[in-house]
Amino acid sequence: MSEFSDKTVLITGGTRGIGRACAAAFAREGARVAICGRTAATAQAAAEEIAAETGGKVVGFETDIASSPAVDALVKSVTETLGPIYVLVNNAGITRDGLLMRMKPEDWSAVIDTNLTGAFNCCRAVSRDMLKQKTGRIINISSIIGIRGQGGQTNYAAAKAGLIGFSKALAQELASRNITVNVVAPGYIDTDMTAVLSEELRAGLLERIPMRRQGTGEDIAAAVKFLAGADASYITGAVLQVDGGLAM
Repeated sequence: MSEFSDKTVLITGGTRGIGRACAAAFAREGARVAICGRTAATAQAAAEEIAAETGGKVVGFETDIASSPAVDALVKSVTETLGPIYVLVNNAGITRDGLLMRMKPEDWSAVIDTNLTGAFNCCRAVSRDMLKQKTGRIINISSIIGIRGQGGQTNYAAAKAGLIGFSKALAQELASRNITVNVVAPGYIDTDMTAVLSEELRAGLLERIPMRRQGTGEDIAAAVKFLAGADASYITGAVLQVDGGLAM
């Protein structure tokens, strides 16, 4: 029996990339996994595929995490369908890259609303039940861009840096109830978000990574699973960089 057997895990942005890898990792451990995406069809299709791959229980939900009422409804549905949420992984994120002088206000707002406000909405909704349960694990997916910045990504960097500060403050609020809040900060991971990079840019990035390779979704999922597990029960407010040494 795994420590995650029959525990409910909610993963935002769980239909692809890092979120999907996290969903598969928890499903293999016997957890009841809820993933959410922007459309019901996408979420349900991904859930069925992950369940078939892992033999686990995975359910897809349609949600706009930037909407507080939508997130409240999501948490209610997940709890009614799968049981009380023990682990929340805030992974959903978007990019709208561009130099600041050319960045449209709506591109700034879209990234902040999804990447930062979305995490706030989910943490607020889930923490209510976690406080009653006096236990829980929250893992927020930031980025090394939130630590070191990146030209052309002021909106993304602001959201991811904000998520780190948010997590540290929330960790202090929830620690006395045996609820931990930690951050995983991925480096350059092989996902759809990085697949659009040119070969020249990709080669340049690899030169800057001491381990000379991109990370995988499974690399991040392993870190997330560790922080959700019993071996990390005395870790809260931490930022775990999983970046092949890039941010050293």
